[in-house]
Amino acid sequence: MTARALAFVDLETTGATASSDRITEIGIVEVDEDGSVREWQQLVNPGTRIPPFIERLTGISNELVAAAPAFADVADETLRRLAGRLFIAHNARFDYGFLKNEFRRLGVTFRAPVLCTVKLSRTLFPEHKRHNLDSLIERHHLAAGARHRALADAQLIRQFWQKILVDRSSDEIDAALKAQSARPSLPPHLDAGIVDDLPDIPGVYLFYADNDLPLYVGKAKDIRQRVLAHFAADHRSARAMNLAQQVRRIDWIETAGEIGALLKEAALVKQLQPSHNRRLRGNDEVCTWTLVDAGEGWLRPELAAAGDLDFGIHGASYGLFKSSNEASEALRALAAEHKLCDVLLGLETAAPGKPCFGYQIKRCQGACVGNEPFSRHSMRLVAALARLKLVSWPVNGPALIREGDEAHLIDGWRYLGSARSQEELDALRDAPRPQFDRDTYKILAKYVARMIPLS
Repeated sequence: MTARALAFVDLETTGATASSDRITEIGIVEVDEDGSVREWQQLVNPGTRIPPFIERLTGISNELVAAAPAFADVADETLRRLAGRLFIAHNARFDYGFLKNEFRRLGVTFRAPVLCTVKLSRTLFPEHKRHNLDSLIERHHLAAGARHRALADAQLIRQFWQKILVDRSSDEIDAALKAQSARPSLPPHLDAGIVDDLPDIPGVYLFYADNDLPLYVGKAKDIRQRVLAHFAADHRSARAMNLAQQVRRIDWIETAGEIGALLKEAALVKQLQPSHNRRLRGNDEVCTWTLVDAGEGWLRPELAAAGDLDFGIHGASYGLFKSSNEASEALRALAAEHKLCDVLLGLETAAPGKPCFGYQIKRCQGACVGNEPFSRHSMRLVAALARLKLVSWPVNGPALIREGDEAHLIDGWRYLGSARSQEELDALRDAPRPQFDRDTYKILAKYVARMIPLS
């Protein structure tokens, strides 16, 4: 195995999300090609409060970092210590992702070759199930100092590295390193550095060609994994290959979780109309069935534009259809299945007291000619429509769905946006209310139990 400059890195942070949480401590053990070693530990003022459970875990308190420099003040020193070195960390994407985000806030692009000792342990010791740092300490008899402090954990990572150099052959280690450093397949016209930039968190990604109109918008629980999966599978279908050949640029929007990603994807597809998105497109003609009291116990279906309704205020609504034709076909199918009258449903016209066509072929039970009371027909109609009934808006006024550090603001099934602060939330409340969207409704209806009335 060829000697090279190494940097064993560990960070302590205010939380687990690189896009919103911040670094509180940096620990780096530098090892040169000749074996010389230098160690560096630096507390960092994150510019935000450290949660109590993080204080208890790491021992790093708000008081301890109050006089510490901000990351901007130690960025040059950090970059100098990492430059030209293999970046080695335990669960490396965590530490690497935090540093990339901190540098990005300063307008600096940070890239380095990365080695993850979690993956290395799994490859070299597949007989073991657990590969966290505590498991490695116990399994390999590493000398642990102050756990969950940056330099002490960086020293542990180096100890593990030294251990495998003794216990495993060079061929085994080289094979494990080669497997981990293999680059995923990318279209030739994409910058290979995008692999290092893509975050492994939820969000929305956008593929672009040579202009500012996106080719495709997608959502993901793990942006990096999902984007790379596109190109790993681009040989399986002509459509996937065509998309991959056109992509010249990739952007993404990070979200706190899957709900935010789903909502953002639906909104962006409607707004941007990407050429490769076949679902989630515009739905200007979406309509739904409502029931109108026509007197004498007769409930008559009436088609209404979904965008004109406030569900729960208007009353019960049944089904969301792309067009009036689709809605009529759905009602005809219910009429045939439940032996309802086409005249009373408004699907057919006939003079008062005259039988509908369904009655003539013994499909209608005769409400059109007085053989069945209107009230009974109405009861059967309500029962038939039950499986299409839409969820009523559950609160009086707007509602929030909280997800991580984001709050999604909803009003009458309309997604107004997501906020990470009270100021952002106030701005969303004052923004124009968008039109009703069928896809947004389908997403939100699954999360009714998580909706909180906006006070």
